[in-house]
Amino acid sequence: MAENENGQEKTEEATQKRLEKAREEGEVARSKELTTTLLLLAAVWGLIVLGADLGQALIGLMRFNFTLTREAAFNDNVMLMYLSDTAFAAIKSLLPFFAVVIVAALIGPIALGGFLFSSKALVPKFSRMDPLKGIQRMFSLTSLVELIKSIAKVIVVGATAIIMLMLFEADILALARIPLEPAIAQLLHLVSWSVLAVTASMLFIVAIDVPYQLFDHSKKMKMTLQEVKDEMKDSEGKPEVKGRIRQLQREMAQRRMMEAVPDADVIITNPEHFSVALKYDVDGGGAPLLVAKGVDFMAIKIREVAKHHQVIILQSPPLARAIYFTTEIEEEIPSTLYLAVAQVLAYVFQLRAHTDGKGKKPKPLGDIDVPRDVLYDADGTPIPEENSQ
Repeated sequence: MAENENGQEKTEEATQKRLEKAREEGEVARSKELTTTLLLLAAVWGLIVLGADLGQALIGLMRFNFTLTREAAFNDNVMLMYLSDTAFAAIKSLLPFFAVVIVAALIGPIALGGFLFSSKALVPKFSRMDPLKGIQRMFSLTSLVELIKSIAKVIVVGATAIIMLMLFEADILALARIPLEPAIAQLLHLVSWSVLAVTASMLFIVAIDVPYQLFDHSKKMKMTLQEVKDEMKDSEGKPEVKGRIRQLQREMAQRRMMEAVPDADVIITNPEHFSVALKYDVDGGGAPLLVAKGVDFMAIKIREVAKHHQVIILQSPPLARAIYFTTEIEEEIPSTLYLAVAQVLAYVFQLRAHTDGKGKKPKPLGDIDVPRDVLYDADGTPIPEENSQ
């Protein structure tokens, strides 16, 4: 089982944050065998496909440069022109081959681990200069795996080369009996396909190395249980900090709530323990809105602010508790309380009209009928129907 520097076992899968941090530092799964094999395959394939045209282009360059007149050979300007033309023609001829090789060189690393450029990976790590850690790496599991891969590559490549020699034995021996130019062409053909076969045999090593690199990277990224807990603390914050944030959020919400009390239409109280403030937009057409609520000290503060701003305060313990326990701030009251609240608002609007000299004084508001399914006691427990009378 993998362990960290403190000797704790790494039993937990890496978190997303851990993987992202490792990626920023250049730690991703890579397979050198995959990159090398793709590069060699692309180079050999490029030579096989483009070799004929490339050879003809090079032959043309040789003829162009070795068929000089005496005057051209002793003319500096002409020789510079020859040099520039030769360089341009050589680059133009080799460009398709270089393009194939460059594409393969880019695809190899990207195929496993994706595209990544990390400046942190370029920073020298002096810990790698530690002799003791160097000795540990020499005798580590990774070094053993690399040794096994090297032996496997020698065996696979050697076996493939022997097989190709056996397959082309007759063709190789026949080269001695044909003219020079056809023999060279035939030899290049045999060598090209033999090298391609030997390079392709490395795919066997790649098929084993890629899953191992993924497994090894996942194993290195594993975390101890304590590391996971520490990361969660760093992400979510320390308990005392989170508590302080929640306290500040409550204080801000309370300030906003108290600022809404002066605009309320009515305050319904318990009369001591509960206070709820309602506002009704006549033109809006919606249900009455709960703009503030509180118990004990907060209920007293709501009443004090309401008195200061001359907001009407009414006592109705069942209705105050029902609104408090069924409705959140800035929410409309539930439909079950429409009738009860409508009685209160009708009385409030009549009383306000009388105060403004626009109507008769309303009769005192009697007991308000609150539906039984929204009756609560002081601690928020629903009152059974048989006890609700």
